[in-house]
Amino acid sequence: MKLEKVTKKSGTQSRRQYEDACAAAHALDLVGERWALLVMRELMMGPKRFSDLREGLPGISANVLTQRLEGLETVGVLIRRKLPPPASAQVYELTEWGYESEPIFQALGRWAARSPLHDPTLPFSAASFLLSLRTMLDAERAKGLDAQIGFRLNDETFLAHLADGRIEIARGPVEGADLIFTGTPPMLAGAIYGGQPLNALESAGVVKVEGDRTLAERFVGLFPLPPKVSRPA
Repeated sequence: MKLEKVTKKSGTQSRRQYEDACAAAHALDLVGERWALLVMRELMMGPKRFSDLREGLPGISANVLTQRLEGLETVGVLIRRKLPPPASAQVYELTEWGYESEPIFQALGRWAARSPLHDPTLPFSAASFLLSLRTMLDAERAKGLDAQIGFRLNDETFLAHLADGRIEIARGPVEGADLIFTGTPPMLAGAIYGGQPLNALESAGVVKVEGDRTLAERFVGLFPLPPKVSRPA
C-alpha cells in the first residue's frame, strides 16, 4: 500500500485543503478547523490571555487551543504580543484583517438563530453575549436613543455607546454610564432574548440594574430574535 506523503507547515496542523479557487473555499482553508471561528469570536472584544480563552471556551482542550492559535497566527488572522509591565503577560489579539471578519459572525448568528435546534441554555461567554448585541440590535427600535450602557460581566467590565441605531462596545470602566447591568451573560441574555422580567431577575439576585430604569426596560427590548424556521414534516 502506497503511503501518502504529508508535509507539515510550521505552526499549523497538517490537514487537507479544498484545492478550490473559490474565495469561500479558501476562507474555509483559513478558518474552517473546529474551534477556529470560536477562538476568533472570543477575541472580538480585544486581546486575551491563553487562560481567558480557555475560560470562554470550556469545551476546548489546551492542546487544541494551542494548535488553533498557532494556525490562525500563521495565516495572519491573529498575533501574539506581550503586555507591558506590570502585567507582562502574553496575549493573543486579532489583526486588523482578523477584526474584519465580524460580519461573518453576525450573518452566521442571525441565520443560525432561526434554527429550531438552537439550544440557548448552553454555555454563553461574555464575548458571545456582547457580539450578539451588535448582531441583533434593531436600528428602528433604537432610533432616537443616545446612551452609555455599562456591563459588569463576571470579572470584566465593558462600556457600550448606543447611538444612531448602532451599538459600539469595548472593554473599559463603566462608572458614569447612564445604565449599568451586572450579571452573568446567560442571565442577561435571559432578560434580552428570553423575555424574563428584570424585576424577577433582580429579586432572584442574579442581575443588578443601576441607573436609568426606563432606559433599562427599553434596552432589553431592542434585540428581537428572527422567527424560527419550521421543522421538516
